[in-house]
Amino acid sequence: MEFDRRALIRAAVAARKNAYAPYSHFAVGAALLTKSGRVYTGCNIECASFSPTNCAERTALFKAVSEGEREFSAIAVVGARLDAPDDSLVTSPCGVCRQMLYEFCGGALTVVMAKGEDDWTERRLGELLPLGFGPEKLSDARGE
Repeated sequence: MEFDRRALIRAAVAARKNAYAPYSHFAVGAALLTKSGRVYTGCNIECASFSPTNCAERTALFKAVSEGEREFSAIAVVGARLDAPDDSLVTSPCGVCRQMLYEFCGGALTVVMAKGEDDWTERRLGELLPLGFGPEKLSDARGE
């Protein structure tokens, strides 16, 4: 599916501005494109006890799912240190985010990892999470 990567990256950059990252000092924004064309954004939100921290990708995914969306085309992810927000790094979804995205999107989801609108790399989620475990595996295990 064709989509405007630059617009998706801009949405992720805008979302990154809302990050709450007082511990890692690393702000991440994500913009998740649904098959219906809507974009859901998210930022990372940290917690002093760390385990309840939520990544930008999951924030965007949870917002979309909570609004009834179940089909997705692409996600853009941008990250930068809080003290250098214009110096983005290529930021890949963490393992937990890869697993959650796989649950709803499967391996075909396009993942755009960007420094900016004119500098990005992209992969299919299946490349980032080879041999992913999704709902179809549970159906196979039950003999369905």
